[in-house]
Amino acid sequence: MLTTDSTTRQQVLQAALKKFADCGYEGTSVQDIVEAAKVTKPTLYYYFDNKVELYQALVDYAHDERFRLMQAATERGRTVADKLVEILTALFEFLQNNRELMRIAFATAFAAPGELPAEVRYLDKCARNFELIHNLIKRGQAAGELDGRFDSKELAFGIYGQLNIYLMAHLLMPDCKLNRQTAERIVELFLAGAGAKR
Repeated sequence: MLTTDSTTRQQVLQAALKKFADCGYEGTSVQDIVEAAKVTKPTLYYYFDNKVELYQALVDYAHDERFRLMQAATERGRTVADKLVEILTALFEFLQNNRELMRIAFATAFAAPGELPAEVRYLDKCARNFELIHNLIKRGQAAGELDGRFDSKELAFGIYGQLNIYLMAHLLMPDCKLNRQTAERIVELFLAGAGAKR
């Protein structure tokens, strides 16, 4: 659930979220949003200069909240493995409570050139979120918890990629279970690999 300092602003954001998730950016008009939010256009424009700013607010919230949850998760758990399980579990829960928001975040990342206005920014926040995982991996290597023979960025892409694939899979196949047990299995696979032990 989006949280803001104004009930009316939240009402506009929730309506926009639903419309953008259902119809995409181009398929959603300001009129659609004001009708769904049961507000006037001047009310919407009091909080947001235009449709781009409204969409950006949703994209920012998706990335910022994921970052906040990942930061908090790294405070729990003692080892890198524990911290990764906490991160995955927190993000799985976030997805289950914010499916439409995550659909917008992934749609933004995979939008074709020209599908979204050029003003929409998200890559810096994607990079920031990835760097949190990358720094965790580097600390794990420095502490001897992770194999130093591998490039830290390769390892970070490995676990971050698995995380995002599971999130996307759940959006497409909601019966795909995302819980702590799934997080533990993903981290175990990441750390131990799938090759038969000799």
